[in-house]
Amino acid sequence: MGTRPSFPARLNNGPAPAAAAPARPRAALPPVAASVSARADFSAMRQRMVRRLAASGVQSAAVLAAMGTVERDRFIDSALVAQAYEDTSLPIGLNQTISKPNVVARMCELLLGAELARDGKLARVLEIGTGCGYQAAVLSLLAREVYSIERLRGLHEKARENLRPFRLPNVHLLFGDGMAGYAKGAPYAAIIAAAGGEAVPQAWLDQLAVGARLVAPVAGQGGQQALVVIDRTAQGLRQQLLEAVHFVPLKSGVA
Repeated sequence: MGTRPSFPARLNNGPAPAAAAPARPRAALPPVAASVSARADFSAMRQRMVRRLAASGVQSAAVLAAMGTVERDRFIDSALVAQAYEDTSLPIGLNQTISKPNVVARMCELLLGAELARDGKLARVLEIGTGCGYQAAVLSLLAREVYSIERLRGLHEKARENLRPFRLPNVHLLFGDGMAGYAKGAPYAAIIAAAGGEAVPQAWLDQLAVGARLVAPVAGQGGQQALVVIDRTAQGLRQQLLEAVHFVPLKSGVA
């Protein structure tokens, strides 16, 4: 996967993990202080969500475990916390949303279908659209390193605040134009996007390693979106168009 780039905006001040370090299963994120009763209530809701995900067709044990570990209620506004574990997208500010749990789980499971993840783990992943940081936290349990880029400064800062208490040493947050990807971290074992345009940017395709997979929404005629899966093979790119989805539009530049 190449040498890990220098990256100053880490979530902690500790030394960066060696690029060659093998991925290790992680049972849980570091705990964050909260009332015992509230955490117990949310834990039960989270486990019900996981059972619904399994019933809906999510089969990856690693993905289900990650979804059962990451506390989605910590990534949304307090006024909406009662809906934290419903299968619905929720506003997170700046006209952006946190994706439905089913969509997050589905896309993560598709990433684990990459050739480079045949051992059940991903190496370096690029996330386009950090949002509130929830999906980055899920990915942190499935990959050795996660690079997540956000074009809206307000959301970039929100994600930093949301993720800081968890002290995830393998998550790196960047502020910048996601359409350009992040060439310094390339090549990636997987790229996942949380916004959809009419075409997948060439920069993303160029940053995929051989054996890597990209999962993103794309807009077709009439603006309707569908998930696209693109695998880079030794022979070139292979594309599959999957089910309809609804994401915010992909935009260039920063704001």
